[in-house]
Amino acid sequence: MKNNILVIGSGAREHAIVRALDRSTQEKAIYCLASNMNPGIAELCTDFTVDNINDPEIVVSYANETNTTLAIVGPENPLAAGVADALWGAGVKTVGPKKDLAQLETSKAFTRNLLKEYDIPGGPKYQTFDTLDGVTDFLNELGENYVVKYDGLAGGKGVKVAGDHLHSHDEALAYCQELVDSDGEFVIEEKFVGEEFSLMSFCDGDNLKHMPAVQDHKRAYEGDTGPNTGGMGTYSDANHSLPFLTDNDISQALEINIQTAMAIKDKFGVGYKGILYGGFMATARGVKLIEYNARFGDPEAMNVLSLLKSDFIDICVGVADGTLNQVDVQFANKATVCKYAVPEGYPDNPVKGEPIDVSKVKNLDGLFYASVDFKSTGLVEAGSRTIAIVGIADTLSDAEALAEKEVSSISGPLFHRTDIGTDEIVQKRVDHMNSLR
Repeated sequence: MKNNILVIGSGAREHAIVRALDRSTQEKAIYCLASNMNPGIAELCTDFTVDNINDPEIVVSYANETNTTLAIVGPENPLAAGVADALWGAGVKTVGPKKDLAQLETSKAFTRNLLKEYDIPGGPKYQTFDTLDGVTDFLNELGENYVVKYDGLAGGKGVKVAGDHLHSHDEALAYCQELVDSDGEFVIEEKFVGEEFSLMSFCDGDNLKHMPAVQDHKRAYEGDTGPNTGGMGTYSDANHSLPFLTDNDISQALEINIQTAMAIKDKFGVGYKGILYGGFMATARGVKLIEYNARFGDPEAMNVLSLLKSDFIDICVGVADGTLNQVDVQFANKATVCKYAVPEGYPDNPVKGEPIDVSKVKNLDGLFYASVDFKSTGLVEAGSRTIAIVGIADTLSDAEALAEKEVSSISGPLFHRTDIGTDEIVQKRVDHMNSLR
């Protein structure tokens, strides 16, 4: 049977999804409903259409036009808008949770309350607020170890951490006031000390199949300094763990993902079908959950999907049909390093519309287009993370060297973090965890 597959979204993550689908030997046609032009995706698709991906009616209409049998939702905003609900309602199998279940990502308070209600380990001490009432008392209780999180989607930028972004209770109160003024609910929670990592699982509502652990670098500049971004780059190791993690750390993270999926099904009476992405922190007191995302991470998708040996269509059908336990999910035992080239001035004042040249990139399979546009003159920056490059090798050092060589060959008003995946930064993580344990 021929699969007509619709991919929603048009960033580097979706480019990685489309490329993984394209590698399948099954008979298929790939369609993409996008928010902007992505030449890498367009090249692999039967049709590529730019429209409002957050409008369920538009998405369903396009799915009907293309006789879509399977849809994969890339970004979080369409999930928050109920696009998965609408697709299922139209009889389209969908990889991506329904709106209520996507609250794991769209509401920080929902996730914290779920962990508490079902006694799932890994949660912090926390309280939710929509006014300043009680904020000072709770901050005093937490001392200097606190985090303030906007209770909604903020593109990875709604979280402010004591010591990094907030340097006093007065600054914390001022940020809370900003959130109240914009009618935003927020969560204040205990700050964890340790090393972050991402662990994503395919989930069909009952069964989970796990992906290699990855570490993301949110800060814009070298040495983990500067403002938070959507992610400047990521790395994963050949053993599918990370050099600073123990086997027990991985086991704890997997267990939290499994228990969360079961809790969600119990709460709503319907299973979570999609990617369950746990953002974790290894601490001296075990693994803690920082947050959940309800889709592939970006950049993490480029790391894991580049390693995927199994047929991605089989996995997606298994997720949608509830038969994931029958699918063999395997990843190559290789290390990966992903580095993003981003516009000068990113994230606060990025340049836009400037030409970029990728003609010197040798390994095009490791190049993923993100925020780009195509003008008559050629490829230009569109103002956000521009192009991701993935290096794959037997060791982290070699993967980093490949990624660095390729990303450095892209010309234009861009910059990237040269330190991601280097021996120096990885050793720093190892030493940090050793000092805590």
